[in-house]
Amino acid sequence: MNQQTIKTSVQLSGIGLHTGKYVNLILKPAPVNHGYVFVRTDLNGAVIEADVSNVSFTTRGTVISKKNASVSTVEHLLAALRGNGIDNVIIDIDGPEVPIFDGSALFFVRAIEKAGRQTQNCLRMYLEIQEKLYFFDEKTQTELTAYPSPNFIIDVSIDFNSDILKPQSASLKQLSHFNKEIALCRTFVFLHDVLTLLEQGLIKGGDLDNAIVIADKPMTDSELDILSRKIGKPKIAVDKGGILNTLELHFDNEPARHKLLDVIGDLALVGNFIKGHIIANKPGHGANVAFAKLIKQSFSRLVS
Repeated sequence: MNQQTIKTSVQLSGIGLHTGKYVNLILKPAPVNHGYVFVRTDLNGAVIEADVSNVSFTTRGTVISKKNASVSTVEHLLAALRGNGIDNVIIDIDGPEVPIFDGSALFFVRAIEKAGRQTQNCLRMYLEIQEKLYFFDEKTQTELTAYPSPNFIIDVSIDFNSDILKPQSASLKQLSHFNKEIALCRTFVFLHDVLTLLEQGLIKGGDLDNAIVIADKPMTDSELDILSRKIGKPKIAVDKGGILNTLELHFDNEPARHKLLDVIGDLALVGNFIKGHIIANKPGHGANVAFAKLIKQSFSRLVS
């Protein structure tokens, strides 16, 4: 299969989840073997390649940095590019963080579809998993395994020890199913973590419209009032299902599907499409990036 870029440039604008800053982002066609490259137009065109070697931070999102420039929360955009078969793109951005939109990859998918795909005159090189690769994080009990496979397959399972968010799993058997099965699945956060994250200087752009907020521990009316004021929303309600403001899930296992989306986005940082079967148990950005480094440094090979 040949490499692909987009046919025309397309712009998106929105708020960054953690910085709360409004940013403009333009996806632009790129030549063969270019990969995904961010250009900070507000920092004299500073260039940051979307490569695992440039990852600088992985708490609640993946940040890539080079010299004095960085871009945060890149995983949803990278997942959309991978899921739509795009190999090469220039990403102009005039701020420090990719917009969060509704917490999914759907807005990026729509932008890619609007721009169109352009087949290029160069074969795509795949990173082929040749032998089993295994990663384990003792602190988080995260496990990631890669097995040889002629196709890219992902199975993800999550367990947060929660009475509300039960253990669940999700699978993607073909990358071509990404837009229908994975792209619209939104990020999620537990209500009891929100105040802590705000105190850490994160989720400044957080809103009930850009994440699934799960209430799995009792909170008093006064605590809910404090939270309402901090995020600038009227009275927060918790429905019987534990989802704030009666938000409806797109799928019963939407949280697991979103974790799968994150794995795709983080593994895009290896620089090539992967031929292999990925199994992830309790994945997170830190472990995903560590596994991406392991894959890139492994005995896997590039094949057309």
